[in-house]
Amino acid sequence: MPQPLPEPLPVKLSPTAEGVRPSHARYWVIVFAVTLAVITYIDRVCISKAAPLIQRDLVLTKQQMGYAFAAFGWAYALFEIPGGLLGDLIGPRRVLLRVVVMWSAFTAATGWAWSALSLMLCRFCFGIGEAGCFPNLTKAFTIWLPAVERVRAQGIMWLSARWGGAFTPLLVAWVLSFVSWRWTFVLFGGIGLVWAFFFYRWFRDHPRKHPSVNAGELQLLAGAEKNALAHGPIPWSKFIASGTVWLLWGQYFCMSYGWYFYITWMPTYLNESFPHLSEMQRTLLNCIPLFFGGIGSIFCGMISAPLARWLGSVARTRRCCGFIGLSGAAVMLVISIQFKNPLLAVLSVGMASFCNDLAMPGAWGACMDVGGRCAGSLSGSMNMLGNAGGALAPMVVPFVLKAAHGNWNANFLMFAAVYFLGGLCWLFIDPVTPLEEVSEVSCSP
Repeated sequence: MPQPLPEPLPVKLSPTAEGVRPSHARYWVIVFAVTLAVITYIDRVCISKAAPLIQRDLVLTKQQMGYAFAAFGWAYALFEIPGGLLGDLIGPRRVLLRVVVMWSAFTAATGWAWSALSLMLCRFCFGIGEAGCFPNLTKAFTIWLPAVERVRAQGIMWLSARWGGAFTPLLVAWVLSFVSWRWTFVLFGGIGLVWAFFFYRWFRDHPRKHPSVNAGELQLLAGAEKNALAHGPIPWSKFIASGTVWLLWGQYFCMSYGWYFYITWMPTYLNESFPHLSEMQRTLLNCIPLFFGGIGSIFCGMISAPLARWLGSVARTRRCCGFIGLSGAAVMLVISIQFKNPLLAVLSVGMASFCNDLAMPGAWGACMDVGGRCAGSLSGSMNMLGNAGGALAPMVVPFVLKAAHGNWNANFLMFAAVYFLGGLCWLFIDPVTPLEEVSEVSCSP
């Protein structure tokens, strides 16, 4: 059983601490989160661009490729809670080192798959590793950032993640011009190992233990660092009894169900719907959804504070962004099927992705505020339910496509309906009140 983190010593500030200009060590945490988010999405999205080559070389059907896509999603979903829980127990530093090394190894191993089963196994193990990423980055934000900076940090991180995924098709196409798809996965796997080395050397689970943090910054983080405290068993019964937690789970399931299309079947959709386009034209179009999604994330992060002042409430702001975002995604997908022009159709899909990501920073910000010391576990559980939806969608797409005689519009209407259900969830979420205040939960031993 992992040993809990020791209780931090009380902060001893000098009488003149209030006059000390805070250091900026906490911003390096955002830098590490941004770079890891990019690496995460490069490793995750590269298989969609390489899928036609993989299908050809391994002689896979669409259903088998769909199962390979889903293998990552199911593993990612199933191991979200263990990854977040472990971060709450032993701290994000050790957990992130382990998971990044693991998923990097299986990214490389994907390049040596020889059958449908071996490909599914590699992607499943890859998903186990990636499952610990965002819950533990969220945990690190909860420890290292004051509350006022967290949603903006989430927006920056998700912008980076989406743009990392957006430009991955171009990166993969460029790398494939030099090496095979097998060596492409090996090269991408090495990037994560470099990140893990530098992160482990710099990061500390308690800001007070970092030599670059001065008294002024410690004072700024006085309310945040308490979230690094170890605790006993996670109060799952309180999670289950909370309507807010169920609604957070539900909206993220719906969001991920629709969003996974962009990183799995999007290249195939472009190949089959617009065969007259060149390979480079399709590759550029494939970048649009995640590029627009990144803009949606940072846009939400930037407008959250001004919008909260205008609406008079952070809770109203998050509900507004969540409902408009997911409902808008549904509308834009319905609009996209009206266009025969490939650019207009994909721009509409890109706007759906933009709207999707308007809800992202608020959802993760809600996990930090509602979860408190249990933020890793709550965000892990939300991401688990979300990626269960994401794992289900790639499996369903081929069957809907077959029933619709190859017409992709049926899938788009299905995604739109699920998005709208997610938008409805946001109307009833309390995304700011900590569970400890609602139900007198204590995460202390």
